[in-house]
Amino acid sequence: MKITLLLHNAYAVGAALRGTLAFATALADRHDVELVSMLRHREVPRCTVDPRLRLVPLVDTRVGSDDMAHPLFGEPALDFPAADRHHHQYSRLVDLRAAEFLRGTDADVLIGTRSGVNVYLARFGPRRALRIAQEPLPYDAYDALLHAELARPYRALDALVTTTEGAAARWRTRLPLPGVRVLALPAVIPAPAAPPAAPDADADAGTAAHPPAGTRAAVTAPDANADPPTIVAAGRLIPGERFELLVEAFSAVCAKHPGWRLRIHGEGPERARLRSLIDGLGLTGRAELAGPRSPDGAEFAGASIAASASDTEASGPALVEAMRRGVPVVGTGRPPGPTELIHAGGGGVLGPRDDGRALAGALLDLAGDPARRRTLGAAALESARRHGPEPVAEHYRLLFAELRTTRRSRAVRRALGGARIRARALTRGNERT
Repeated sequence: MKITLLLHNAYAVGAALRGTLAFATALADRHDVELVSMLRHREVPRCTVDPRLRLVPLVDTRVGSDDMAHPLFGEPALDFPAADRHHHQYSRLVDLRAAEFLRGTDADVLIGTRSGVNVYLARFGPRRALRIAQEPLPYDAYDALLHAELARPYRALDALVTTTEGAAARWRTRLPLPGVRVLALPAVIPAPAAPPAAPDADADAGTAAHPPAGTRAAVTAPDANADPPTIVAAGRLIPGERFELLVEAFSAVCAKHPGWRLRIHGEGPERARLRSLIDGLGLTGRAELAGPRSPDGAEFAGASIAASASDTEASGPALVEAMRRGVPVVGTGRPPGPTELIHAGGGGVLGPRDDGRALAGALLDLAGDPARRRTLGAAALESARRHGPEPVAEHYRLLFAELRTTRRSRAVRRALGGARIRARALTRGNERT
């Protein structure tokens, strides 16, 4: 079977791209896999690409390339959705190259990896191929204009895949797609390059550093050279991530465990406000805004606890990166988001949304209980295996088989659903006149 994955830019870098490449590599164990990059801005990819994967760039944006001299390079894209935030990176030349490639492909399965590229897939992908759109962001991350641009082309898909059940339910409710299988499959979070770090050392005086289970701890002074136990969080510094709630909860941890530290990785418009809050609570030197995230989650290496006060899905991948390093997590919120991740397999503690006192209590409990941190860390490591490339690739192989089996019945539902949508539109038009 030939599988083609459509990417925005395979020559870039980032956690999502690393996950896609790991997923493609796992598929290549049993299939012929091709990567098609809409854009190419450098000679070689920054991320490692398995040599079994054929990489096909469509438009070369490097200075001096023939594509940059093409008259259509300077014209805005018409097929790529105008409301997509990446529209300015696309041109009429990308539109035409994407259409030409998709109309001529011999792939059995086509997988798009973001909304704008999924529109190309839906509009130009051959009907004989399975057309699957991955939606890494929740429905509410897009505005109404983009929803309107997605509605019609998305009806031609065979499946729309989200990363959580809550997100899938939201897409089903808000954007009905008759005959399209809307489901959740885990996102691929590649394993760290290094093995999970050893359990953290407890910084509280009079406590040994994690004795083996079933043995009595010797009372010793903490190692002055050891790194202090650290709570790590990562994500965009935006209101929805609720980092201010985490900083306030950490102040309670410091009052009882002064040796602990908080480190927040990420950038965003809330940085100045968070800096002011840290200083105002007297946490300077204990709570750190550590700058941009790494593309592979390396900031969680050696962490004692990974934390999220987010009530959105955005922190999910970051927490998985922590869990893949054996780090227990503390989260708050509602589905989709940390709630679904922690409920899926354990490895963490979940508190109610917007409850700073509950968040502080959960952090305090774990900070004072190294044995429980070890137990939850082991559970987190096991739970995160479902996000490995091989398990996710197997889920997709089962999906391919299901979509082929149900193709005829879904075509009937699509036709009937389309007729109902057109009838409702006609009725509304008559009512206005």
